[in-house]
Amino acid sequence: MRLTGNEDLRVIKTIEGIKSAFESLICEKDYNKITVKELCERARINKKTFYHYYETLDMLLDEMQTELSLGFIECIKDYSLPEDLDKVNREFFVYASKQSLAYEKITCGGTYHSIRDEMTSKVNNEGWSKSKKYQKLSDYEKRVLMVFINNAVLGAYREWVQDKKKIPMDEVIEITNRIVLSGVRGFFK
Repeated sequence: MRLTGNEDLRVIKTIEGIKSAFESLICEKDYNKITVKELCERARINKKTFYHYYETLDMLLDEMQTELSLGFIECIKDYSLPEDLDKVNREFFVYASKQSLAYEKITCGGTYHSIRDEMTSKVNNEGWSKSKKYQKLSDYEKRVLMVFINNAVLGAYREWVQDKKKIPMDEVIEITNRIVLSGVRGFFK
C-alpha cells in the first residue's frame, strides 16, 4: 500500500513494519521461500492485517520494485541518453549504494530475476524513450543495446558487491563507463 501521508499513525507503522519485515526476509532467503505467515510473524501482525493491505506477496514485491524504480528514475530524469550515459551510470552506483541490503540482494542474485528485469525495463523505458537516436533504431538494435548496457553496468555492480566493495566506487564507475561508453559510442557512429 502506497502511503500518501494522510494515513493514521497506526496504518503508517503497520505498513512500515510489513515492509521492514519483508526487506529483512529478502536479505535472508530467496523470494520463493518467503511465506505470508513468516512475514506476519516477523512484522508482528496477523494474516488478516497483511491481506487488508496486500492481496499477495507479489503485490508487496511489485510495490517495492516500483518504489525503487521510481526513486532511480527521479535521479536521472534530467539526463539525455545516450549523451549523458556516463552520468546515468554514476547515478546508478550512487543510488544503489544508498539503498538497503535488500536492494543489493535483488540486484545481485537469488530468485529476483523477474523483479530485477521489471525494474530495469521501467528505467530503460523512461530513460531512453526521449532519445531521438534511440528511437531511430530497429527493435532488434534497441534490444541488443539494452542487453549490452544492462549486462555491463549490472555485471560491474554485482562484481563490486561480490568483491565486498573493496575498490572505491569512483574507480568502479570509471571502469564501467570506459567499457559501456566505448561500446555505445561505437554503436551510434
